[in-house]
Amino acid sequence: MSVPGLRPPLADEVVARLREAVASGRWGVGEKIPSEPELVAELGVSRGTLREAVKALAHAGLFEVLRGDGTYVRATSEISGTAQRVYREHADEDVLQVRFALDTQAARLAAGSADPTVISVLRALLVRRREAWEAADYEVWSTADWEFHLRVAEASGNTLLHELYESFGDVFHGTKMVQRLEAGFDGCMAVGHEDLLDAIEAGDGEAAVRTVIANLDYCMGWMPVK
Repeated sequence: MSVPGLRPPLADEVVARLREAVASGRWGVGEKIPSEPELVAELGVSRGTLREAVKALAHAGLFEVLRGDGTYVRATSEISGTAQRVYREHADEDVLQVRFALDTQAARLAAGSADPTVISVLRALLVRRREAWEAADYEVWSTADWEFHLRVAEASGNTLLHELYESFGDVFHGTKMVQRLEAGFDGCMAVGHEDLLDAIEAGDGEAAVRTVIANLDYCMGWMPVK
């Protein structure tokens, strides 16, 4: 609880300003933030105060400090940063099982709220996904596939669910997904994709959930044997 007349610690103010710079898109994920001398001059604080703030955001997962190189943005919020750090500590199978909960709820909610504009965007993503798979362009396929699922989460209308879902991107659906592709894997199944979109467009939440579960069950079957 704040006390009238007392300012928060200076490092907290710097944390808030750095966080806002990330949230506003001034520095994107993967980008290096300005050097320490530049930020000290811009923010009007000491090196010690700046380092304390950067350390706090690194602990929260927003920043990564690479000694001798600089500080990079790794997430857009504390929720995303913490989630990514936690997911990296668990097996892909564990992460996929968590996705069952998020995907099914996102599908159910999207079926009750997605509008024609959203449906159109989702269909375009599935066209791109199919074309990329047929062309063996797995990087584009993976990106389009993930963007589709992320957009479904966004269409749920639950901003917290969307943010949690977004945190999976770098951990689960990045290069690890492509590296797991093996002969016989069907990366263009209608289940969980075209079938899911049809259910969402029809407003059928239960059908949407069923096709999501079928898709994730299939993906689970391709997990490496321990």
